[in-house]
Amino acid sequence: MAPGYEGVAAAFERNFTERGEVGAAFAAHHAGRPVVDLWGGVADRSTGRAWQRDTLQLVFSGTKGLAAACVLLLVERGRLDLDAPVARYWPEFGQAGKAAITVAEVLSHQCRLPGVRAPFTTAELLDHDVMAALLAAQAPSDDPRAEFTYHALTYGWLVDEVVRRVDGRSVGALFHQEFAAPLELELWIGLPDELHHRAATTVAGPGLLAAGEPTDDYGRLVRNPLVVPGAPDIWNGAAFRRAGLAAVGAHGTAQSIARFYAGLAGDGAWGDVRLLAPETVRLGRRLLRRGTDSAAGTPMAYGAGFELFTELGLLGPATDVFGHAGAGGSRHGAWPAARVGFSYAMNEIRAEFPDRRPLSLLAALHDAVRRAPA
Repeated sequence: MAPGYEGVAAAFERNFTERGEVGAAFAAHHAGRPVVDLWGGVADRSTGRAWQRDTLQLVFSGTKGLAAACVLLLVERGRLDLDAPVARYWPEFGQAGKAAITVAEVLSHQCRLPGVRAPFTTAELLDHDVMAALLAAQAPSDDPRAEFTYHALTYGWLVDEVVRRVDGRSVGALFHQEFAAPLELELWIGLPDELHHRAATTVAGPGLLAAGEPTDDYGRLVRNPLVVPGAPDIWNGAAFRRAGLAAVGAHGTAQSIARFYAGLAGDGAWGDVRLLAPETVRLGRRLLRRGTDSAAGTPMAYGAGFELFTELGLLGPATDVFGHAGAGGSRHGAWPAARVGFSYAMNEIRAEFPDRRPLSLLAALHDAVRRAPA
């Protein structure tokens, strides 16, 4: 813990003493140096296994920001155009009225494919080829709510298939080879079997899985099959951990995710390692759509796969921010003007919205950064 950041440690402790935190880690880098590196609680409540510095946590939709970086790398290399139709790279996608949908619309949750209409099993949900084929055949929803709404799982299959068609590698393989390995990150989209023992057991907080069956067709379309009764058995299963779902399947340490975003915040480089060119990072942060999620009724703002600032302040008090939140409370992102990268990862996901655990940490971090010497 760097001097001046004691308030962050105090906020982290209060999450345990006042908010019932189970197990968590919070890390941050400022101006090229680590300033916060905290962890505590238990990684597995049933066994009492303690959370360690190298505990790997599932970050659900925190994965989407990592996948966005993979797309931006291909844009930077001239192999992908955000304004081009998806069908240019994935011809089968052009059927059923989707020929004009662009890569940028997919990245900004505007492609009217918020769920998969065809029935599928859990095994099929974890099979990228099956789900990509179902989406290629599916017509965009004509429900007005689909025009700008969160594509919780379909984002991943769509982005991953575009990357595979352009590059030949999956999002998980590309991220590992181009970002994680050069930066020595403990961060995977598709966790190797030999590392499963280091993964925390993710649990559902009170009320999270209590929702009843949707009453209309659109509700059934957008319902997330990974947030339903019995879903924790999927989250913590070996098949899910190794599947590498590009929307929700990343496992890593908060320290590694914070370092990744610190590199993006620092003009796209971390030390001698170049992640993305500065202009590519700016492209990824450029606003593509701001408004209200038509289904959830909450503010949304998106760049090329990155969440941007909204009045909810889910990525902290800074207004110059990009990154991505994860289901149930995790937060991962950058404050580029302040040259900050951060990550909060925890193993109890909650229905509370907004969740005070990350908000209190990010408020304390923002205050410490503001007070830090220039």
